[in-house]
Amino acid sequence: MSFAAWGAVSVVGRLGGGRRNEVLELRLGGERVVGRVSRRSVASLDWELDLLEFLSGAGFLVPAVVPTVDGRRQVDGVVVQRWLPGREPTADDWPAVASELRRLHSVTAGRPQRPDFRSTTELLTVSHGGDVDLSVMPAWAVAACRRAWAALTGPQAVVHGDPCAENVRVTAAGIGLLDWDEARVDHPDLDLADLPGSDLPYPVRAAIDAWEAAAGWQLEPDYARSRLARLARSD
Repeated sequence: MSFAAWGAVSVVGRLGGGRRNEVLELRLGGERVVGRVSRRSVASLDWELDLLEFLSGAGFLVPAVVPTVDGRRQVDGVVVQRWLPGREPTADDWPAVASELRRLHSVTAGRPQRPDFRSTTELLTVSHGGDVDLSVMPAWAVAACRRAWAALTGPQAVVHGDPCAENVRVTAAGIGLLDWDEARVDHPDLDLADLPGSDLPYPVRAAIDAWEAAAGWQLEPDYARSRLARLARSD
């Protein structure tokens, strides 16, 4: 991963998050920043960066892009972003996280799908989208995932895709959201079903089990199979 396009950058070390991408803590002119190399296409990464600009303008706390010396937002999939301070949520913070996610869904209704991605509704009839490749899964597993996704109804919007504790920052100014690598247009409840304290009904919980299994099948196989096993027990 090269940061030469950003000028005098020093690498502090690898960050613990970013299970699917390399993420590093950097110093740029004395400022603490984050470097990430994305596996996404140029168009897909641009969609993510456009989304972050839009959300920042709408008052969301999201990482701001640090441009290169000549003004580019990304170079060969490498992006540098400003550090978003704060702490991870405790049990008392999750209602506020859910509220901020619902606000995300409200302001992004009707936004176009991310390039190369497919929603759970689209994956009822196609096999590939984002990190999902149903063609490499057993037929019975694909059938179970599609049964779960078919139960989702209603309008779609941008979902964060991975609102786990390590991707949330609680600050004095509100809730911040990190790591938008898995963001796409999909059913909003998929962002809410796995949150601590969630009381969403079984069909939504089954749908997120199916999504996690399919999206992680090749990238996080042990985790994916554990989610599929949970889905199978309830199917």
